[in-house]
Amino acid sequence: MPETRISPIARALGRIPCGLYIVTTRLGDQPLGFLGSFVMQVGFEPPTVCVAIGKDREHLAAVRASGRFALSVIDPESTGQMSPFFKQPAAGESPFDMLATRETARGSTVLTESLAWLDCRVTGEHATGDHVVIFGEVEDAEVLRDGDPKVHLRKNGLAY
Repeated sequence: MPETRISPIARALGRIPCGLYIVTTRLGDQPLGFLGSFVMQVGFEPPTVCVAIGKDREHLAAVRASGRFALSVIDPESTGQMSPFFKQPAAGESPFDMLATRETARGSTVLTESLAWLDCRVTGEHATGDHVVIFGEVEDAEVLRDGDPKVHLRKNGLAY
């Protein structure tokens, strides 16, 4: 759709900058992840973040079942780590097969080539429109290298 046909609300929302993250959880004994951008810090004590997950995504049920999620922070050097999450993997394969990962002390999968990671325990949720906002207390984290996170702007703030 040409930019001139995008509604003023969609264009204005698209000017709100977002970070880019690989959000991970567990589905049984396997890692499950997706590229997330609706993420923000919402508290200092305890340190708390939230991530919005589409109501129809399998990731939401997995986060609820595991009670945990992790965020791997993407920076310009690690943008290539997003591509395995853009398409459905072949049967028997996982996006994690192509990435350097490790498990945190609490069992979350994080990307070792990301800028930083945070490991979170779910503390609550709030349904809103087509997403559910999951709140998590940050229980562990690590900055893997110096740098700044990748920031993303949308042309249309009403669609990915």
